[in-house]
Amino acid sequence: MYDDASYYSFIPSAAPQEDKQTTPKHKRRQSLLKQPDEDAQANDRNLEPIAKSSIQSSQNAGPPKATLSRRARSYTDFHYAAKRVLQKVDRPKQKKAAENDELIKDDLDFTDWYNGLENDLLEASHEEYTDYIRQLDVSSSHLDSLLLNTTNTLELLSSLSESFKLVESQTTAFQKQCEGLIDEQKRLTKLADGINHNLRYYSFLEPVTKRLNSPGASNFARSEEFSNMLARLDECLEYMAAHPKHREATTYRSRYRLLMTRGLTLIRVNFVGGLREIASDVTKRIADRQLNETTMSALLYAKFRVGASELKEIAQEIRKRAVRAPGAEQGAESEYQSLMNELYTSYAATRGKLVIPLIRKKIGDIAVAPSTSKNLVPFARNSIGYVKEMCSYENELWREWFEGKDSLYDFLESVCEPLYDHLRPRIIHENNILKLCELCTLLQTRYIHDQEEDEPIDANELDFSVLIQPALEDAQTRLVFRTQAILRDEIERYKPKPDVLDYPANNRKVSLSGTEGQRPATSGRKGSIAEPTTPMPKTPIVVEESDSPNGEWHFDTQAALEGWYPTLRKAIWLLSRIYRLVNSTVFDDLAHQIVHQTTLSLHHASTLISTSRSPADGHLFLIKHLLFLKQQIVAFDIEYVAPDVTFDFSGVTNTFYELRDRGGFFDPRNLWKHMSGNLLPKVVENMLDAKVELDGRLRGVVTDFTANFADRILAPVAASARSKRGFEPMKAVEQVKRVAEKEVPMLRRKLEEYLDEGRTRETLVSAVLDMVVQGYEAFYEEQMMDMGGEGGGRRGKSKKGKGREDEVWDVDMFEEWAGGVFRVGKILGKEDWDGDEDGDGGSRSPVGSI
Repeated sequence: MYDDASYYSFIPSAAPQEDKQTTPKHKRRQSLLKQPDEDAQANDRNLEPIAKSSIQSSQNAGPPKATLSRRARSYTDFHYAAKRVLQKVDRPKQKKAAENDELIKDDLDFTDWYNGLENDLLEASHEEYTDYIRQLDVSSSHLDSLLLNTTNTLELLSSLSESFKLVESQTTAFQKQCEGLIDEQKRLTKLADGINHNLRYYSFLEPVTKRLNSPGASNFARSEEFSNMLARLDECLEYMAAHPKHREATTYRSRYRLLMTRGLTLIRVNFVGGLREIASDVTKRIADRQLNETTMSALLYAKFRVGASELKEIAQEIRKRAVRAPGAEQGAESEYQSLMNELYTSYAATRGKLVIPLIRKKIGDIAVAPSTSKNLVPFARNSIGYVKEMCSYENELWREWFEGKDSLYDFLESVCEPLYDHLRPRIIHENNILKLCELCTLLQTRYIHDQEEDEPIDANELDFSVLIQPALEDAQTRLVFRTQAILRDEIERYKPKPDVLDYPANNRKVSLSGTEGQRPATSGRKGSIAEPTTPMPKTPIVVEESDSPNGEWHFDTQAALEGWYPTLRKAIWLLSRIYRLVNSTVFDDLAHQIVHQTTLSLHHASTLISTSRSPADGHLFLIKHLLFLKQQIVAFDIEYVAPDVTFDFSGVTNTFYELRDRGGFFDPRNLWKHMSGNLLPKVVENMLDAKVELDGRLRGVVTDFTANFADRILAPVAASARSKRGFEPMKAVEQVKRVAEKEVPMLRRKLEEYLDEGRTRETLVSAVLDMVVQGYEAFYEEQMMDMGGEGGGRRGKSKKGKGREDEVWDVDMFEEWAGGVFRVGKILGKEDWDGDEDGDGGSRSPVGSI
């Protein structure tokens, strides 16, 4: 039973275990328990303290003292330690047995020894159990001591934990008190800093007042300390404005504003004083000796550039504060803008005294020069070029004295005053419209900046167009005045001479004045049969005029196209001259007036020609000139309609008559009743559109021309002829045929005398043919009604070449015959006529488009 493994599980036997351990059945890695104990000696040294601890545990009531004994790492280590203790106990017994062997001397001693041996054997047989009991006792005492130590340790730890909790609570309370003190310290520090920060805006008043009111305050106006002081004043003013509820904020703000005004006034005084010193030095040097232009320029500009940067910095202090406050009214100036304006005014006055006399003298020399004394354009070119150069120099110098362009152009306008004084009288007294046009062209092309077409001007670059704009407006005003005068004198009041109205002889003179090779091809068709005398240009025709001493107009033959009526030539010439030289609205208004008066003049001339020659000559004259006028005004882009505003007072008189008839003329209620109605005059706008008016007159003259020839052809069958007794339709139709065969060639000759464009001629011939056919159709319908036949007029088409000779032709037969007589399109050519009928609008006849 002693071999039970469970029995020896706690304390194994020594010998068998050592054999089992030394002869393992399997080769494997030795376990940690079988490895040499590195702490065996330490265990031996600590055995006695462990045994003593079991004895002293009952005597010590308090917690055990701290020892350095090694704690058993496992139950096996504890077994070996207990075995070593028991071996030390058995050693005295062995020693005693050796001593007994030496004492056996007789039988009694042997008996005693034998009895003792039996007892020893008995004890030896129980030794294992006794050892085990002792081991258990030792283990029990040791465990009891461990329990006692553990209990004491736990009690100690509990007391320490309570102490730690107490300390922690005290520490937490102390920490909270410290945090509260720190927060209070921060609050007080922040409060102190805030008080100090607020007080510095108030405490700054006294030192800055003493500084600005001191006798030598203006001496340090150019120093950096002065700029810093003004910046501090800005901060103080902003603070007072942001805290209006402070007790004396309003008082301090007003005093700070006074000090700011005082400081900026010192800057103005210093700036003006420095500028005056420079100007006096330059004036003195100029007065002392005669200087050439190079030396004068160096003195006027180099001397002013020396101290410009320093004075610019102090002037910038005023400019920074001359800003309009947000929310101010539109157009209102800032508080310190007047000081900045004084700087501008002082600088402009100083520079003007030095520069303007030189410019006036130079322009006076240009005005009396032989090449420019009598010619407006060379004088304007030279004087404006010189003034522009001087303005550029002044612009560069201005940028060295000031930031921005405020009041720059006001100063430069004063610099340009000598130019205006010489140029404006010359423009007003100039009657030659060519020179006025040339001057406007010069100003617009060289000096006026076009915002839509040109590149934007650099911020530092001078915009000279602003300065020269008054001169351009004067030239344009004079040009418009001269245009209206020419329109009135040479178009509206024109009285033609008999040789001017000699048409169609004037057309023949034009056709014989040059060879065909010298005439310009203006029909737009290469190799056409007849080149027209009325071209269709897509750009305005510019007619040149030479400066004639007797005031007569001399036109270039290719540009003016001889044979035009003088008022038409003058109208086109005026339009080509003022085109793009005046404002578009002004040009449109002038163009409408010119076209209207020219149309009236042509109509008057047509009436005179009809009286002196024939109605056909008058009509063709008017058609020719109106067609060309229509083509020309398209090229000038006349966009707007000129309104003719009048007042209609007819409603007022009708209202008074109505009140008088009703008997309530003196009743105020009736007056108030009609006040919003007919009592007030009406504004009537008559829209005078030159294009519409021209189209209407052209349409009317074409109708009159075609009606004239149609009436002459249809005279035998006219209503007046039919009303006579003995009217015979057959004879009348035959007479119509004879008249048509006679008049059609005359019609074509007349058209060729006035119109060279074939499509226009054929269009007019076709219009006459249509009107003749319409008149014959009316005659035929009336004849059929008189005879009791059908009133339809067209009873079916007759076959070609068929018909009875003893009856009136129907409309289809007459139209077929008339087509053979008029031959519309056959003379021009089928392809050209078909192209005109079916082509686009660009190839159509101008008359056909109407």
